[in-house]
Amino acid sequence: MARDSDPEKFRRGVNNFNKVIIGLQKLGVAFGSTHLLTVPGRRSGQPRIAPVAVVTIDGSRYLFQAYPRSAWVANVRAAGTATLSRGRRARTVRLEEVPVEARGPLLRVHVGNSSARVGKLFVDSGLVEKPDPDSVAAAAERIAVFRIEAE
Repeated sequence: MARDSDPEKFRRGVNNFNKVIIGLQKLGVAFGSTHLLTVPGRRSGQPRIAPVAVVTIDGSRYLFQAYPRSAWVANVRAAGTATLSRGRRARTVRLEEVPVEARGPLLRVHVGNSSARVGKLFVDSGLVEKPDPDSVAAAAERIAVFRIEAE
């Protein structure tokens, strides 16, 4: 997805792209580190589905918020558990929010170990000014991080 100076326009484009990813995953097509996160809506209780990237750091698996006001973040905070699906496999997991003071090092490793587009994603979404690991780590209070625990 091309970089856009308007985070809201970028978000609308991502939302449209996510519909394609969700459709492919439901057909059993798994690719990359993308999983479908299904969590009850905090108000409706209805299942809400969002594509997320599962990132492994030092043997633990994490989910990183990539967009401001991500509904899945608020829903996970309310529910605590969710279902992660990849292709035709699904499992229930507990998601433990990482404290703000522990997020910076994880964000630094995540951006440092990833392709340049991961850092740009945080910039394009409006969460940070620069795509480098230190700038993303400095924004830890604005970026939710969840550790995936077995249920």
